[in-house]
Amino acid sequence: MPCWSWPETVAAADSDKGRDCSGQRPLTELPGVGPQVAARLKALGLACELDLLFHLPLRYEDRTRITPLNRVRPNTTVQVQGRIVHQEVRHARSRMLLATLADDSGQVMLRYFRFFPSQLRQLREGAQVRCFGEARFGPAGFELIHPQVVSLGRDGGPPLPESLTPVYPTTQGLGQANLARLVGEAVKRLQRGEIRLQDPLPPTAAGPALDQALLTIHAPGPNEDLAALIDGHHPAVQRLALEELLAHHLALSRLNQARARQRAPSLVDEKGLGKRLLASLPFKPTGAQHRVTAEILADLKRQRPMRRLLQGDVGSGKTLVAACALVVAVASGRQAAIIAPTEILAEQHFRTLTAWLQPLGLNLVWLAGKVKGKARRQALEALAGSADIAVGTHALFQAGVAFRDLGLIVVDEQHRFGVHQRLALTAKGQRGRLLPHQLVMTATPIPRTLAMTAYAGLDVSVIDELPPGRKPVTTVAASQSRREQVVERLRAALAEGRQAYWVCPLIEESDLLQAEAAETRSAELARSLPECRVGLIHGRMKPADKQQVMEGFSAGRIHLLVATTVIEVGVDVPNASLMMIENAERLGLSQLHQLRGRVGRGSDQAACVLLYRPPLGDMARARLEVMRETTDGFVIAEKDLELRGPGEVLGTRQTGMLRFRIADLARDAELLEPVQTLAGRLDPGAGSLIIDRWLGQAEQFVDV
Repeated sequence: MPCWSWPETVAAADSDKGRDCSGQRPLTELPGVGPQVAARLKALGLACELDLLFHLPLRYEDRTRITPLNRVRPNTTVQVQGRIVHQEVRHARSRMLLATLADDSGQVMLRYFRFFPSQLRQLREGAQVRCFGEARFGPAGFELIHPQVVSLGRDGGPPLPESLTPVYPTTQGLGQANLARLVGEAVKRLQRGEIRLQDPLPPTAAGPALDQALLTIHAPGPNEDLAALIDGHHPAVQRLALEELLAHHLALSRLNQARARQRAPSLVDEKGLGKRLLASLPFKPTGAQHRVTAEILADLKRQRPMRRLLQGDVGSGKTLVAACALVVAVASGRQAAIIAPTEILAEQHFRTLTAWLQPLGLNLVWLAGKVKGKARRQALEALAGSADIAVGTHALFQAGVAFRDLGLIVVDEQHRFGVHQRLALTAKGQRGRLLPHQLVMTATPIPRTLAMTAYAGLDVSVIDELPPGRKPVTTVAASQSRREQVVERLRAALAEGRQAYWVCPLIEESDLLQAEAAETRSAELARSLPECRVGLIHGRMKPADKQQVMEGFSAGRIHLLVATTVIEVGVDVPNASLMMIENAERLGLSQLHQLRGRVGRGSDQAACVLLYRPPLGDMARARLEVMRETTDGFVIAEKDLELRGPGEVLGTRQTGMLRFRIADLARDAELLEPVQTLAGRLDPGAGSLIIDRWLGQAEQFVDV
């Protein structure tokens, strides 16, 4: 069977002589790209025009039509137009701008928690404006929070676009408009033939030509099937998805070949420390814990670096499995390290492991950012000498931390760490050609096939069994109109000595808005429950302040903790048996499951109340139904994948994984078989082109 390759670049016409048609022109040569803009583009991985063409839209905004105000529906993104009939600046905890927009059919409120004098002028009474934003049902009816506004003036304003407006991934300091302009210029050059792309896939196998697919996705014409473009079934999307999946497949194949050449120390528990550990426990490990421990120990015995993902639902006992791996490393004469993303969680690991392993004669060392002075010097000396196990936070990655002989790294909640951090720790354990083994753990249930692709290059172990006697959390859904009843039930539970969470996950781009929502609810609950001590935690607090609040809650000094979704993953507060989640209809299933997992860790029957704001959409209703019906994290993960797709299930902010720009593993499953066929028929040059185009430098992180 012949290999597929791409033809040599067609010779340029006389008019193109001397012109760079490869797309490799540096962005610094483009108008408006100075040193600062270039640095921000580089942070996005954009260095040349070709990079701009493959910087694909996250989504599209439909600005092609105006929605009458009487047809606005909650939780939908709309473009509306009308006249400002009222404006006021309301003074509460902070200033807030409110403006009422009206057309012939109705009214809607525009709400700004932060605003500038120019917005006061733009939204003056009598002004004609066009607004774009998400509609929600507020205290006075429908409202738009921080909508984008265009003044129309006497000429009626700019015409509506004829096609969808792409929205690109950007970074701080680089506005959407500026980035879209640069991408648009590259698209125009492609359209005019001034950039010519090498297309390694034959049209019969891939669908549209590569350049045509890119043109369609960046600038969909008025006659395109916009619905198919949005949901990913358009041929242009499928063409690029096929090539992106092929890039990941080829990179994974290269990785497996490279891993076969890597070497690691063989770790064997010849001293029987693992058996002594299990014999000392006051409980019996589950069958699932025994199974995954055996898988891990088999990996450690080999002279190839273990790269294994340990998935376990909330409370399934991942820490014990990690402890078994740690003692094997120590019994083999090596050191081991376990890293957690927060000091609270790391301290919890340190207390647990000290209680289990210190009686076995193991020397554990604690290192975190708050360890200073003499204590830090002693910890560093121990790590370079007699320490067996290091427990800590990102402080273990830092320069100046040296290990005597690091043979195993365990990373808890691995998605909270960047790939560069994990590379730094791996380098600390490298001895000549020998690399340390690595076990990464997550409590976020991910469907097995999705995990194997997202965490490319990792073997997967799953703890799919909870300890016996664990009571499932009772889950109910209630309308926001029943909040007072919920507060009364909460009062009774707190009076019995129990603790509770109240989560306010306002979904906004701004941490400030989330903080204000949590602060408002905290003050209201403190007034309603004067006999209880109410704590508050949100993303805008200083780390030391968050640490203090969480320690107070863990110690029982705080009875009710009001929080945004920054509640630290994995913190164990057995007395916390109640969880209230506001705006639950706005969250994904996996996030709801993680929040619910904060309770139910003690002997009391735990309960979770999902407060929602009606009316519910079909997807929101389906999510709440699933939460009421099951507490099985893997059932929930499969349903979440079905409802939202892998991009949302994995989380767009998780670092360290190969992330797809356009492919969707659930949607594009039928492309996986053609990908394997294509991979076997490409010549090495074409494969390298595809990997460089889609992954670039990210390929080196696939095994981290």
